[in-house]
Amino acid sequence: MHARPIEGFGLGLRVEHYQALAEPLDPTLRPQWLEIISENYLVPGGKPLHHLERLRRDYPVVMHGVSLSIGSSDPLDRAYLRELRALAERLEPGWVSDHLCWGGVDHRRLHDLLPLPYTEATLRHLLPRIAEVQELLGRPLVLENVSSYVRYAQDEMGEADFIAELLQRSGAQLLLDVNNVYVSSRNHGFDPRAFIDAMPPERVRQIHLAGHEDQGELLIDTHDHPICDAVWQLYAYTLQRLGPVPTMIERDDHIPPLPELLQELDLARQLSRRVLAGWQEAA
Repeated sequence: MHARPIEGFGLGLRVEHYQALAEPLDPTLRPQWLEIISENYLVPGGKPLHHLERLRRDYPVVMHGVSLSIGSSDPLDRAYLRELRALAERLEPGWVSDHLCWGGVDHRRLHDLLPLPYTEATLRHLLPRIAEVQELLGRPLVLENVSSYVRYAQDEMGEADFIAELLQRSGAQLLLDVNNVYVSSRNHGFDPRAFIDAMPPERVRQIHLAGHEDQGELLIDTHDHPICDAVWQLYAYTLQRLGPVPTMIERDDHIPPLPELLQELDLARQLSRRVLAGWQEAA
């Protein structure tokens, strides 16, 4: 089976929806593709792969990882990358993504997605590592902007300028998480629309939408709430700037029944139709 085109609107595949996704769904509401968490399927067999193999007959898939730690000072985990490549060869995903972050040091995993210092030295550190990953995987790497709660005193540029420069130099692509942009903009006091404006449209491969927890002075990227109005508005602005980009919803806790999540996904579909109708007229 070869990779099938990824377009339109997808969902993050979660255990709670294995059975419901395998049943007939309203064609106007069903997701057009699924995103898997790569690490959940790096096994030789078992129920997760059984369900995934069944579902991929009906849905194209993309792979999204959480363990690459591209920004760490540790050497890249080649054993993990070999397993990732084997899974990609088995599934033929539309693309393989992970996070622009670091998640451990001295061979210790911190199980978090930690932000990088936005410096020229960090760019020089990342470039050969991205090239190595792309060579080992045999395909372009798609990197996601993470949400953050702290900044580094040594930052030499803003996050948006850092990401744009990295994409230009590395040839990597971007998984633009609109919720993460909004969360970080509130936490650090920058303009989320200016962030979107700085992203090179030709490099944006996918969009994430999700909910978060609003603690007043701090937003936490929890993926356990419906998408809020401010993120919907930022998504509309993103579509105005970038045009149609494959979009999906992540929900990782307080996961609702599939029909409820499909209704939320349909809000993205309807919003996209309205925005892109005007975008195409303007073009």
